[in-house]
Amino acid sequence: MNDAGTLALAALGLPLCAFVLLAVVAPLRRAGKAAGALGIAAIGGALVAALVLWRSGQGVELAWSWLPAEGGPMATVGILVDPVAAVMLVLVALVSFLVQLYSLGYLEHETGPALGRYYAYHSLFAVSMIGLVLAGNFLQMFIFWELVGLCSYLLIGFWYDKPEAARAAVKAFWTTKVGDLGFIIGIVLLWGRAGTFTFSELFKMAGDGTLAPDGLGLVMFLIYLGAVGKSAQFPLHVWLPDAMEGPTPVSALIHAATMVAAGVYLVTRAYPLFLLTPDVLALIGWVGAFTALLAAVLGLVQADIKRVLAYSTVSQLGYMMAALGAGALGAGFFHLLTHGLFKALLFLGAGAVIHAVGTNDVWRMGRLGGAMPQTAIVFLVGTLALAGIWPLAGFFSKDAVLAGVWEGGLTVPFLMLALTVFLTAFYMFRVVFLVFFGAGRAEGHPHDPPVSMSLPLWTLAGLTVGVGGYFALRGGGQEGHGPGWIPWVSSALAVAGIVCAWVTYQKQAVSAETLARIFAPLYTAAQRKFWLDDFYGAVYRGGFLALSRLVGWVDRYLVDGLVNWASAWTLRVGDRLRRIQTGRAQDYLYGVAFGLLLVIVWSYWP
Repeated sequence: MNDAGTLALAALGLPLCAFVLLAVVAPLRRAGKAAGALGIAAIGGALVAALVLWRSGQGVELAWSWLPAEGGPMATVGILVDPVAAVMLVLVALVSFLVQLYSLGYLEHETGPALGRYYAYHSLFAVSMIGLVLAGNFLQMFIFWELVGLCSYLLIGFWYDKPEAARAAVKAFWTTKVGDLGFIIGIVLLWGRAGTFTFSELFKMAGDGTLAPDGLGLVMFLIYLGAVGKSAQFPLHVWLPDAMEGPTPVSALIHAATMVAAGVYLVTRAYPLFLLTPDVLALIGWVGAFTALLAAVLGLVQADIKRVLAYSTVSQLGYMMAALGAGALGAGFFHLLTHGLFKALLFLGAGAVIHAVGTNDVWRMGRLGGAMPQTAIVFLVGTLALAGIWPLAGFFSKDAVLAGVWEGGLTVPFLMLALTVFLTAFYMFRVVFLVFFGAGRAEGHPHDPPVSMSLPLWTLAGLTVGVGGYFALRGGGQEGHGPGWIPWVSSALAVAGIVCAWVTYQKQAVSAETLARIFAPLYTAAQRKFWLDDFYGAVYRGGFLALSRLVGWVDRYLVDGLVNWASAWTLRVGDRLRRIQTGRAQDYLYGVAFGLLLVIVWSYWP
């Protein structure tokens, strides 16, 4: 095993050890802050290992036999480190470390056992996502994929005594399972065609043409369904806004580097196989662009600051998928990385605001820029990056996506994404003006967060500026060197969105009520989430519950009815037969003689 293998296993093993200790050693878990210190130290060590691995530039593939079969193992376990996995590993470890550090201040009111449970879940979450990133085959990836889903369920429902949190956790779990069902069917069908789950072998077969294309489109579409669920693509995006019921640091982790990133990473990892199915790639591009636009429209009408950010995540995930569908692999992955930085910054900044004022409602905030200057600055940095303003990181990755989609020939998706640029700037600066510079005033005495919370904020803000500055000095980060007019058009759309938000919510030259009246049909539809949740509720009530009642009737009256009828018939027959038992020997002798006589007669009957 070389140094790269050791570092990769260290990055995976350190948070695993922390989880095992917190799960097994009850006094440590109940200690609260001690449990937090252990979790932070473990993920900090994983971050150091990930950074050293990334800087080394080394790659490695290790595999050990797992499921034996004739002619070689049917499946292996191991790790695969290449440039994509190395960079993704750094992002996951970095955001996990900063979120865990931030959580010490944010959850200071939690009791020891609850805090210890929280850090145990976080450590398992980190293990799951790191294992997914390093997986060398589809089967191993699917195992960690399901662990990621389990951890998201546990953390979204961390405050399980709140009915809303419990329902949101269940909704996230079952909605993503719809996609996961397609994922598992897809990899089984792929194994049936190729005889292997291993990425390197599958990519070799894809490159030399030995992987038959017939029917491969269906296989890759089923695998893509897993990404639709995890990365909240239409129509399985409905779980992500409700996931805001969990603690805000959990939202930052899920939205920036773990669960929602898993779907985009899956498509990125399996991209050589998707290239063999251009129709599936085109579908990915169209669905991604539509998801981006739909989520942006939904973000316009939200009053909960976390839900605004949630819909912005869905929208940006649509950007990433659109780029991948258009063939711009580097642009999609680049946007995944930059988005992980500024979206974690925005969620943690929103958490600082919520921690200070005790509400999520942006209409109950206002003038926080003076009371919370540090939070206002870092939140503004994140918002400018999300809006795609030069020279921040989001500007370069967003323009790379737009250039890739344009050069991929997806004209209509490009127009949808361009409109989304304007809407993103509008609804995000709507939040900025209402929260930090609006006419309202928050209750209480808001103030900037403690060091444990502000340090991660400034770190993420510095990285957002630093990554943008790096690409600005290099002359840009567009993949494919798209048309020169794209940065100008996208920047103009973003600035127009900011100006419209300023006119509406800061200067109040046009009231929000007036806009709602002008766009009344669209506003009503967006308020109702375009009735998608109602549709799923109707399907659940009219379909699954009706099916459950039918199954219950069959179980009660057919299955149990047949069993009860057989047992009752047996009892009645036994009762009748019991009456021939007299207890007298001569009666039994007569019976034997009569039976013997019947046998003789039957034997000699002509």
